[in-house]
Parts: sequence; C-alpha cells; structure tokens
Amino acid sequence: MTEKILIIGSNGQIGTELVTELRKNYGEANVVACDIRRPDYDMKNSGPFEFVNVLDKDNLTAIYQKYKPTQVYLLAALLSATGEQNPKLAWDLNMNGLLNVLDFSLEFGTKRVYWPSSIAVFGPNSPKQQTPQFCTMDPNTVYGISKLAGERWCEYYFCKYGLDVRSIRYPGLISWKAMPGGGTTDYAIHIFHDALKKGSYASFLSAETELPMMYMDDAIRGTIELMEAPAEKISIRSSYNFAGMSFNPEDLAAEIRKHLPNFKLHYKENDPRQQIANSWPQSIDDSVAKKDWQWQPEFNLEKLTLAMLTNLRKG
Repeated sequence: MTEKILIIGSNGQIGTELVTELRKNYGEANVVACDIRRPDYDMKNSGPFEFVNVLDKDNLTAIYQKYKPTQVYLLAALLSATGEQNPKLAWDLNMNGLLNVLDFSLEFGTKRVYWPSSIAVFGPNSPKQQTPQFCTMDPNTVYGISKLAGERWCEYYFCKYGLDVRSIRYPGLISWKAMPGGGTTDYAIHIFHDALKKGSYASFLSAETELPMMYMDDAIRGTIELMEAPAEKISIRSSYNFAGMSFNPEDLAAEIRKHLPNFKLHYKENDPRQQIANSWPQSIDDSVAKKDWQWQPEFNLEKLTLAMLTNLRKG
C-alpha cells in the first residue's frame, strides 16, 4: 500500500527538513506539505502543498477527504518563549490542534500519527541529571503544560481507540537550514550565525546553563526511525525521552573557537528565557528509546559545530 503523508506545520524548523527527507523516502507526490503560510520556493515546487489551519475543522475535513492520509505528522505549535507571550493562544493551538488531528485521523482511518513533545514537559522538581522516562513532571510554562497534557491525550487515544500515535520529547534542536521558531534553546543556533557575521555573540542564557541538545540530522533520522518501527516494538505511547548531547554556552563557544579563535561570547542579563531554562533537565536518559527502536545519535558537539560552520559558510 502506498503511503500518503501529511506534514502539518511544514514550514517550521523541523518541518522543512522532514518534508525533504520523507519525499526522498516515499516519493514527492506522496508527501503533502501543509502550513498556514506559503512555503519557500523549493518546498512548494518539490511536491504538493496545501494551506492548512489546524484549528479550522472545515479546512481539515477537506484536506483529509482529498488525500486520505495514512500518516500525519502534526508539527504546528507555539514554542516555549513565544508561547509565554500569548499563553492562551499557545494552549489553543497546541492542545485543540492536537485533538482535531487525533479525531480526524480516527474518522478517516489514518493508520499512524506523529506528534512532537519536548523536554519542556519536565519542571523544577524533575531530576536534572539523566532525567528518566518516568519521573515527577511539573512544567511551569504554557508550552510545557500543553505538551504534558498532549502526551496524556496521545496515550489515551491509543489505549481507548487503538490509534497508533507516536511521539518524541525533543531536546533543543540545532539546524543551519531554517531559523528557529521562538524556543528557549535558540541561542545555540543564533551563536553560529553571529560568530560568522560579527565574531561575537550575546547569549540570553548564562554561562553555566547546561541543556540537552541535538543536531537536526539526528532528530529527523530518529523521528522517521520511530515512525517506521513495528508497532509491537513501541512501549511508550505518551512520548519517548530522546537525547543527543548536553552542553552550556561556554562549552559551545570553546568548540567554536577551535575554528574561529577570535570569537567572543558575552551575556545578557534578566532575559525571561533564563527562568525557563532553569526549570529544564541538564541531561536526558533515553535508554527506553535505545531499547525499543535502537535509537542512537551520530552527532556530538565537535561534529555538530563543524557541520554548522561548514554549511553556514556555504550559504
């Protein structure tokens, strides 16, 4: 059976790269990019695109009727820092968007749904080091609250209705292809742009703020590996812990200086994103993902830094 895949929220940091990779794997005509904004030229012309508002049920009905998707990736969301600026909109988009997609996927017989969670589901009382798959979760941002609630809905739809929903708790994602969308870990992308353009960067996170991070190539590969794993291998129906590496701004700056010796790192004070970062884990235990579907990251800090600087210089 030919797969027909919808990617809702395809213009974002994850979506732009996921569309490209899935079109390589499943054929350009079988992967439909969907967003509320017009995509860039390459995405629009490499396969089908539809304007989709995940909160508009009539719009969603038409899309599901037109394509009869076998898989849906729901990526549309307001992220942590952006969500704090408009918490009720963030809740509406992140929660009701998910419920709409779960309901339509049941109605139209979609066999598999992907929805991303985040390390934002953890909170001040979660273990900071090697945060386990199951632990205290007390998020204090609307983004984290919506992601934790969404995890429970995903598991509920699997247990109650048998819908094959799969999810990953992403760490901070680092990519050179698309700019980030308003997350607390965005400094780890902006730093590379400024290092090449200005030779310096002012971090909104403090020197000792260690956070879990991942290069986007690993994130895309891991996401597809999860979605292609046999259903009987999937033991987590809320969301899997998912890890690549952990570092703080000073660690990253030191690695950048191996390529740009004169790079200078400065710090801003009293940025609201610092409080968000303080509530998050410093490292993640993803042993369940490694056991269930043999997840294994390929990029460490050294490889990530080289890849970012090399590709940004080409651009």
